[in-house]
Amino acid sequence: MQPQTLDNRVERLETRVTALEQLPARMDALVVQVSQLREEMHAEFSAMRGEMRAGDEAVIGTLRGKIRVGDEETRRTLREEIRAGDEETRRTLREEIRTGDEETRRTLREEIRTGDERILTQARVLHEEVLSRLAMIQEARPRRGKQRSTPA
Repeated sequence: MQPQTLDNRVERLETRVTALEQLPARMDALVVQVSQLREEMHAEFSAMRGEMRAGDEAVIGTLRGKIRVGDEETRRTLREEIRAGDEETRRTLREEIRTGDEETRRTLREEIRTGDERILTQARVLHEEVLSRLAMIQEARPRRGKQRSTPA
């Protein structure tokens, strides 16, 4: 490498100094650009937040509507199932009550017949006892002739 001439070296140094002199102005422009970028980003982020909120509210509203519809459908289905179950329960209970009533009636009729038979048997026995006692009383009384009352 050959040594450079003084003129060359001075020219190069001047070029460098000129570039360095422009550096503060470029830095100021860069600071302005960064500041503008920050403001734009802030505005965009704020806009995004607003859009996200609006989107969230729309999604929430849609979900609430769908949940209401689902709840109404569930209620309707449950009511139908409960009604069907109630009808089945009523039918089953009616059948069981009828069966129980028939069994109760049969049992009561049998018990009443048995009781009636016992009472009738006891009534017959008592009747026979009364007749025999009356017969004994009449046998024990002295016989009297018939007395006629005389008209006076």
